[in-house]
Amino acid sequence: MAELARAATAAALSLALALPLAGTAVAAPERPAATVQPAAAAVPADTLQLPRPTGPYAVGRSTKHLVDRSRTDPWTPTADGRELMVTLHYPAARAGDGRTARYSTVEEAALLAKGQGIEALVPAEKLSATRTHGLVGARPAKGKHPLVILSPGFTVSRYTQTNLAEDLASRGYVVASLDHAYESYGISLPGGRTLTCAACPVLESDWTKGSVVTATRAADVSYVLDRLTGKNPVWRHAGVIDGKRVGMAGHSIGGASAATAMARDRRVDAGVNMDGSFWEELPAEGLRGRPFMMLGTDDDIHRPGGKDTTWDRMWPTLDGWKRWLTVAGSDHFTFSDGPLISHQFGLPEPPLPATRAVAVTRDYVAAFFDQHLRGEPQPLLSGPTAANPEVKFHNP
Repeated sequence: MAELARAATAAALSLALALPLAGTAVAAPERPAATVQPAAAAVPADTLQLPRPTGPYAVGRSTKHLVDRSRTDPWTPTADGRELMVTLHYPAARAGDGRTARYSTVEEAALLAKGQGIEALVPAEKLSATRTHGLVGARPAKGKHPLVILSPGFTVSRYTQTNLAEDLASRGYVVASLDHAYESYGISLPGGRTLTCAACPVLESDWTKGSVVTATRAADVSYVLDRLTGKNPVWRHAGVIDGKRVGMAGHSIGGASAATAMARDRRVDAGVNMDGSFWEELPAEGLRGRPFMMLGTDDDIHRPGGKDTTWDRMWPTLDGWKRWLTVAGSDHFTFSDGPLISHQFGLPEPPLPATRAVAVTRDYVAAFFDQHLRGEPQPLLSGPTAANPEVKFHNP
């Protein structure tokens, strides 16, 4: 979506792309019997829809508001702790009340469109009403499921990764998508409150504060893991989460935060950075042999030797299984819901069609977690394939 916005969006892209750094697979678990996706209800012709998830499970959805009062929010120190909104997508055994969740609140959609400079082209009500596949109140499928945490890019919210979250859930993962306080154009909280981007003017005046974003998000991840997998979990169905199989993926600075979270919390077993510059050096021990994948644009930014030198600098310090993949025809928001929003609203699109953007992102991220959280070898990650000619493998 950043490619579609006016010049004001360049600041967010600069944060995500341009700045340099500051300063063993487990045995495959037995999976519960899959549940066939329920038939889709009739949808009005002008209603926007996310692509159907590809896995065998129906998808449940639940939202939680968390507050970590042990920390001071770096962007608003007067706030009552560090606030997070968390959307849980999970494999469901039945359809729940049959109601699918809205894509976002109307206010969130309006703030996103305004922040991206496309409010005249993207009506907030229509974007907010985009049909998802997350069934409210659905009972989780039996068994223990790996957990994947998703972190969005700077200025955008957790719902911009909904198509990936739903697909991973349909494949048998519990997915926790995080909204980090004061780092997006707008987050709706219970009680009618809205948090806007207090971090934006700070980073616009001093881009080196990007390391504050990644460090704070790493702490957010640790707190969420405590609340989902520790004692007295906040989600009543937390028993279906296998806390010994945890992965993290993120878009843009959310992807950089995956590396920081892994370095700081050994509970995160595997990570994916989707088109984000790294903001912090890894410690001397690297990631202690844990796997990491970089998935980005195939241009003069994220190819080896590109303008984003942080990928070249990070590569030799990744000390476990690793991949450096680029996708031809992609742009920065290819790895989010951006291509779908662009296509559905008739906005300019990159060469890679939205359908391929969705398929490539879903398949490679799922393959990574299948291999490293489930112990299931994935030929897709071994090298180029004829079925995915856009994806290039690098080993500088």
